[in-house]
Amino acid sequence: MNPTQLTSAQPQVTPLWEDGEIDTTGWDQPEEITVLPNGIKVVRNVSQPTLTAYLPDPSIATGTAVIVCPGGAYHFLAFEHEGTQVAAWLNQRGIAAFMLKYRVVQTGDDFPECIGTNMGDPQKMESIVVPVQELISADSCQAVRLVRAHAAEWNLNPQRIGIMGFSAGGFATLSAALHYDAASRPDFAAPIYSAPPFDAPIPADAPPLFLLCAADDDMASEVSTRFYAEWRAAGHPVELHIYAKGAHGFGMNQQNLPSDRWIERFADWLEGSGFLGDRK
Repeated sequence: MNPTQLTSAQPQVTPLWEDGEIDTTGWDQPEEITVLPNGIKVVRNVSQPTLTAYLPDPSIATGTAVIVCPGGAYHFLAFEHEGTQVAAWLNQRGIAAFMLKYRVVQTGDDFPECIGTNMGDPQKMESIVVPVQELISADSCQAVRLVRAHAAEWNLNPQRIGIMGFSAGGFATLSAALHYDAASRPDFAAPIYSAPPFDAPIPADAPPLFLLCAADDDMASEVSTRFYAEWRAAGHPVELHIYAKGAHGFGMNQQNLPSDRWIERFADWLEGSGFLGDRK
């Protein structure tokens, strides 16, 4: 099967929040799909978060679910190589995937040039990103809560619902692993070349953590080594992989590097941690 071919012909899209649960006042830029100069297809101006369900063939379903959070510098979501292609790979191994379309910074006619401008001005970047980070954190926790609430409908084990994210999606993932209630606690979390989350103490019942990045990605390697040390010091299960090369944002793209096989290490970790065993 083509690695980008999904098993769900018509994936189910579910609103993350009920009408009136979130304030969309001032969110007036239209959501749209566009292509960046490097050829990556992205969605921007997300104001109404959703979950898209990609379910595996029932004959191979493990009952395990992964919420997948694409990255995009908080300005967009790279929903193919950090979203649908990840979902396809997981589906082929009996794992349900739920792509989270979370809220991002609003952008206008100067997109995508505005990204470099904003990132080049740390003060401006902080002023526009921090308010959205709080929304992203809420979206990630709500995604776990929603998938668990619908576990029976989607043929899932409610104790095998995890979350994975890339870059800014890694922020969403770590936020979910740090700020949760009983209904929204992920059973495992996998931040991949993650952006740093808000500072917070490690919860007493923090979920198992899988961290992965490349050494030539300074931001992500700092975040990954920090949280490996903190999780380990707190006595929680944690695994860390750092590839020598790969840079930032590789996702499912092929670079003819060992990091191309990163997702196989994630599957190994799921199996070794008991998340792919008997679905009961």
